[in-house]
Amino acid sequence: MTQSVVRLHDFQKGADTMKEQGSLPSIGVEEIMSLIPHRYPMLLIDRVEDIQLDYSAVGIKNVSMNEWFFQGHFPSKPIFPGVLVIEAMAQTAAVLVMKTLDIKEEKLVYFMSVEEAKFRKPVVPGDVLKLKVIKDKSRGSVWKFKGEAFVGDTLVAESTFAAMIADQ
Repeated sequence: MTQSVVRLHDFQKGADTMKEQGSLPSIGVEEIMSLIPHRYPMLLIDRVEDIQLDYSAVGIKNVSMNEWFFQGHFPSKPIFPGVLVIEAMAQTAAVLVMKTLDIKEEKLVYFMSVEEAKFRKPVVPGDVLKLKVIKDKSRGSVWKFKGEAFVGDTLVAESTFAAMIADQ
């Protein structure tokens, strides 16, 4: 790893420094949908905040009992599926990529790999999932990220993942 990689545990410190330099305002679901092609039921982020172009972003997911997957995962004890936590991280990263590159035409951001995924605590209805992503590196159309998901101050999941930007 290069020295330019910032540990996610230092994310807030780095975000505070970047805020002093200027961050983008939070964006809501309408702008998110203008940047990435996901729609219900697969749009898994409600807001993106603390956007530091070419560096990091924080996605917010308000977990509701009305989510489609709770019908079967698990009816007697609803738990937000871990793979969808990773997908929500990837959607947050896709918004960061599209904002960073200021792409106006429709593009897709495809998963290329998911590595070192760890699920530490269950996410349940009523939780507010905070998805912190930070760019590890990028080369051409390929971007690699580190992501952490929190409920309050509790780390619930983490992963490293790569994605590629492609035409629709």
